[in-house]
Amino acid sequence: MASRSDPPADNTTASTQHSSAARQTITPELRRWLIEQAQAGFTKTVVLQSMRDAGWDAQLAADALHITLQDHLDERAVPQRQPAAVPVPEPRLDASPAQLDCGDRTVNVLLAMDRPRMVVLGNLLSPEECDALIAAAGARMARSLTVATQTGGEEINDDRTSDGMFFQRGESPLIQRIEERIARLLNWPIENGEGLQVLHYRPGAEYKPHYDYFDPAEPGTPSILQRGGQRVGTLVMYLNTPEKGGGTIFPETQIEVAPQRGNAVFFSYASPDPSTRTLHGGAPVIAGDKWIATKWLREREFI
Repeated sequence: MASRSDPPADNTTASTQHSSAARQTITPELRRWLIEQAQAGFTKTVVLQSMRDAGWDAQLAADALHITLQDHLDERAVPQRQPAAVPVPEPRLDASPAQLDCGDRTVNVLLAMDRPRMVVLGNLLSPEECDALIAAAGARMARSLTVATQTGGEEINDDRTSDGMFFQRGESPLIQRIEERIARLLNWPIENGEGLQVLHYRPGAEYKPHYDYFDPAEPGTPSILQRGGQRVGTLVMYLNTPEKGGGTIFPETQIEVAPQRGNAVFFSYASPDPSTRTLHGGAPVIAGDKWIATKWLREREFI
């Protein structure tokens, strides 16, 4: 494969990029570059990430990719059809409840939206549960890894500068109680969830924007999916409240969820495609520490 080139500049300065989406345009130069990347065999994910790294607005980048390359990109680079949607975890919100009964705890519904499918929840964990999770995880923390979609294994990723660990499902009464609560909240079987992960972010640590699903175009994805199918939902629970920073950001919708101890944000993705608008990240911690617990939900039983 040819070496990847950088996309054309977005013609805005660094100080105004965060508000420049309306001024960015799909130029002939950008169109030529997009076609060159497609012809070189680079995937949709790689092309979009290159544009975001160069300062392009995420939604404009996706639109430019679709408009310019629909007649040029092959199936591997940008599929003409989105992957088929599948059932996803979902709180029962059809009657717009202010609270949800999770069996042993009543959880508050603070925000719900459709694109991305996201729900912000209050009072999911008690202060005592938050402290107990941090204490139980403390001695087992190590540099966080990400799934290596090229191989199906795990790897250190410079975009993720936290420490973390995984609990086994049901490994203690505390973990079992929280897993049962999550299963009732999201109407999703316990066995369809990965083990609970606890992450610790020190000042300056972050997790740059990414998707949680596994890219179907990557060579390692088939082996990853053998363990339980695609990821279809993410629940991020905040175990403490940092002094400054550390929010969960959704760049495409310009939403930032503030990390408040005991609260959580849930989002689902019915297909492994950017159209779900679930691009998200952990903003840098500015002051203090940030502790979270993450639960990923799979299509089938996770083994």
